[in-house]
Amino acid sequence: MPTTFHQKPNLFIQNVTLKVSNLSRSIDFYTEIIGFRVLQQEEGRVTLTADGQHALITLVEVPNAQFVRGATGLYHFALLLPSRKDLGNLIQHFIQKNVQIGAGDHDVSEALYLSDPDCNGIEMYIDRPADTWKWDSNGQVYMTTDPVQFQSVLREADGTWSGLPIDTVMGHIHLSVRNLQESEDFYTSLLDYAVVSRYGGQALFISTGGYHHHIGLNTWHSEGAEALPKDAVGIQSYTVQLPDQDYAVNLKKRFVEQNMEIKEQENIFSIIEPNGIEVKFTI
Repeated sequence: MPTTFHQKPNLFIQNVTLKVSNLSRSIDFYTEIIGFRVLQQEEGRVTLTADGQHALITLVEVPNAQFVRGATGLYHFALLLPSRKDLGNLIQHFIQKNVQIGAGDHDVSEALYLSDPDCNGIEMYIDRPADTWKWDSNGQVYMTTDPVQFQSVLREADGTWSGLPIDTVMGHIHLSVRNLQESEDFYTSLLDYAVVSRYGGQALFISTGGYHHHIGLNTWHSEGAEALPKDAVGIQSYTVQLPDQDYAVNLKKRFVEQNMEIKEQENIFSIIEPNGIEVKFTI
């Protein structure tokens, strides 16, 4: 069930690059536990895929990596599964592998939470139909955290887990930021995201196209924090899919007007956002 919220012209997350301390251990985890397949591997680096064509996660090994708490960076990345049956099969798989998880029913979605061997946060979830989401007159979507009804989900499982379904996408990314207003200004003024939910003064959720969120931002453990050191495990970059070349040209102009340094690569350009995270853009 491909989701229109993760197609052009929406600004959806295409790929997340993570720094890890032991690449072999991480490959084992992401293939055996999460269900990815290796797309490409080279010395110190591997890309992981669900459909055999597109990289959703890139892992980069950092020699003598640090483990730093309280810095800005990744809160979690979130893999969106196609159906509730897939979520049920995943739960059965986690039970068989004795994987400890958290869970939350957010009204718009049902989600499982866990961490990789380097404590990078992972969410795996399904969306409820978009026409059941509750929006108020100010364009804010209702989200909460209630217990997941596991027995109900498991009744839809058919015991056929064989890895991530090919229609799995990067549903959203959630970041720990140093200043919520600073991050809101960047993502809404320069990147055209709209705020669709606020949690007091410590968290907000932004999206394009009426999604419940493509990006989450919070200061729960990172208020005023420094950026993650380059030699620490955690997020290195993430990639945003842009609608077209005209949008890319206009976006570059905005960055130039803000005196932001733009790094050019083949078919990709990138900047460093306010929390020290590299954001790559591709069409």
